Amino acid sequence: MQIPPAYLRHIEPIVAKAKGFLENGEALTPIAFVGSFTNNTVIPVMLDSSNDDTKDRSATMIAAAATQADADYVFTVIEAWALPKKYLNRVEEIYEKYGSLANFPHRLDVASFTLETRHGTWMAQCTILPKPPSKKRRTIMPPQFVFGDAAQGRFANLLPVKDEQLPRNTLQ
Repeated sequence: MQIPPAYLRHIEPIVAKAKGFLENGEALTPIAFVGSFTNNTVIPVMLDSSNDDTKDRSATMIAAAATQADADYVFTVIEAWALPKKYLNRVEEIYEKYGSLANFPHRLDVASFTLETRHGTWMAQCTILPKPPSKKRRTIMPPQFVFGDAAQGRFANLLPVKDEQLPRNTLQ
């Protein structure tokens, strides 16, 4: 399933800006963009991922902004670490030996993009690659979004429920 064009018009410039930051030698600041087509607004919400409490507060702030804006989507951009495919079957062993991916010498730096909409959730991870000849500048290839409607966790299901989404016979 492809991302509907109305959303692409909003997220493609954000992805291009993220790529520009990397190519200028900057890191990606974790951020969520809360957007409403009805109100024609986009609210940026900075994410603090330093510990579980600050992650929970960030998720609460995103959900509050989404409710305030009557949001249609939440688009998050996060620089993270991932495992190369050949190590995916050893994830438990890696966590046991290294404690986290931060300490694993073969980890990949990735730009992680998540688009939550009322039509489902799309995700993409782009490996961050060096941009020679610079040692500081990096780049990403265009993201290949995958439909993943079963997203779970603190940064999932942040959009407010609209009346037309409520199941019949549900009391508010």
